[in-house]
Amino acid sequence: MRIVCIGYRSWSINLYNKLSEELDHEFIIINQTKMTPVSKIIKYDPDLILFYGWSWHVPKNITKKYRCLMLHPSDLPQFRGGSPIQNQIINGITKSKITIFVMNEYMDEGDIISQTSLDLKGNIDEIFSRIEIKGYKLTKKIIKNGIYKTFKQSKKNVTSFKRRSPEESEITIKELLEKDSNYLYNKIRMLGDPYPNAFIKTIDNKKLLIKLAEIEE
Repeated sequence: MRIVCIGYRSWSINLYNKLSEELDHEFIIINQTKMTPVSKIIKYDPDLILFYGWSWHVPKNITKKYRCLMLHPSDLPQFRGGSPIQNQIINGITKSKITIFVMNEYMDEGDIISQTSLDLKGNIDEIFSRIEIKGYKLTKKIIKNGIYKTFKQSKKNVTSFKRRSPEESEITIKELLEKDSNYLYNKIRMLGDPYPNAFIKTIDNKKLLIKLAEIEE
């Protein structure tokens, strides 16, 4: 089986490399932040395409022609759309899921293949590490066993969020006055590198980046 793996996040590339080392299939790993030209994908003639940690629209003629899988770090159909980790953490979610689903032309609406638990506590690197390890195990199982059963996403409890902008990383005076320590701690930890770090604006119109925080009683 020829498997094309497209991504750019470190955890997704690590996951792809582990799969290529463990499974007896042909893996083509593409590490880039731009959509691979459709003509190039057609030339590869893949049996399967993985879009893990991917952030951009995938053309309909790709999702219709090939079996494309996406890994989304939320309990779909909740928290569809952009910045799923950040949007869950800022909404107080600590226990979530990793969902692997078959992509279609709609955002995060495809049929689900499998899910596993995901702990959203700790810093962003720890969360990425869990996604990498659990996503690898889940994907390895799917590839080895074949994609025979899927189930449609529930039409209840659907929530969708837009990708967070860098401006939303600001900790405002209003938040300092109205939000508790846990909210501010979550906002800082969810915006660790490589995301736009939490910041406060100073009187000289500069940004003071806040990369780490802890709560002291």
